[in-house]
Amino acid sequence: MADKPTMEDTISGKPASPPATGLEPINLRMPIAPQVYERIRRAIITLAILPSEALSEKELSLQLGVSRTPVREALIRLADEGLIDILPQRGSFVAPIRIRDVEEAQFIRESLEVAVVGRLARQCSPQFLIEIKANLTRQELAVSQEDGDLFLELDEAFHRTFCDEAGLSKSWRVIQTVKLQMDRVRYFSLPDASHLQTLLAQHWQIVRSIEQKEPEAARAAMASHLQEVLGTAHWLSVQRADLVER
Repeated sequence: MADKPTMEDTISGKPASPPATGLEPINLRMPIAPQVYERIRRAIITLAILPSEALSEKELSLQLGVSRTPVREALIRLADEGLIDILPQRGSFVAPIRIRDVEEAQFIRESLEVAVVGRLARQCSPQFLIEIKANLTRQELAVSQEDGDLFLELDEAFHRTFCDEAGLSKSWRVIQTVKLQMDRVRYFSLPDASHLQTLLAQHWQIVRSIEQKEPEAARAAMASHLQEVLGTAHWLSVQRADLVER
């Protein structure tokens, strides 16, 4: 498994490299197959396993301490999700970051989440505003500590809370499926503290628009926020063509 990639700079031009997580140990007291899938999926998304890198069932099973069956099942599932390419007579490889897939995923996500925040700006509960602001307070701490992984975890909860409040849990499941293509791109921007500050400011703008019952402003703020990933995708297509497929 390759070392994490080094970038000459991020979107802002500051030196940085994306974080790598690797394969975390399996808890043998819990169901094996879901853990194997999640470990490999996370390693791909966090770029611990790089695009186009070959994947060996035998090597992965040894690293995880499990049989090859759950590994094979995980690779098939990840292939269905577009994160792995299984090539006849050649084997399994991490899929390149396909810019067209990222752009389509971003379009789907924006369409759904813009509609969700427009609905919440018309009606949401006081408890929702309390919870979402508490999340933002924790995001501020993550940004101040330059903890990109924690920020991404809180960002995930932030966006999921909108769908939960709107009673649209199925919409969030759709978003989770398509955004896999966006998450690898997003990891490249995590080391850039100024970018995290930009995302945090955008989050606050979305919440303020909802609190002030301004649907158009909320929709515009969410659209602008979700388009950030396209800038990173463009940077990758120019500067890291080895990881990307147009």
